[in-house]
Amino acid sequence: MARATKRDKPIDFEAAMRELEELVEKLEQGEYSLEESIKQFERGIELTRQCQQALNAAEQKVQKLSAAEENAELEPFTAEEQD
Repeated sequence: MARATKRDKPIDFEAAMRELEELVEKLEQGEYSLEESIKQFERGIELTRQCQQALNAAEQKVQKLSAAEENAELEPFTAEEQD
């Protein structure tokens, strides 16, 4: 049986963002030693890349769906439309 890799596992964008926000807050407060700060910074870079990949995938999906309807026109979203 093949092992799952990082690429096979879907990215939980919201969880990654929460972890990144917590990490940044702790780094700003100086809660880590220099060595631990560097490790946490590396983790932050990894999380940032995961979030960017998730956003890119979502954008591609939207573009594909939009292209499927050749005659459909995209309209700007406004919060008022949700009410």
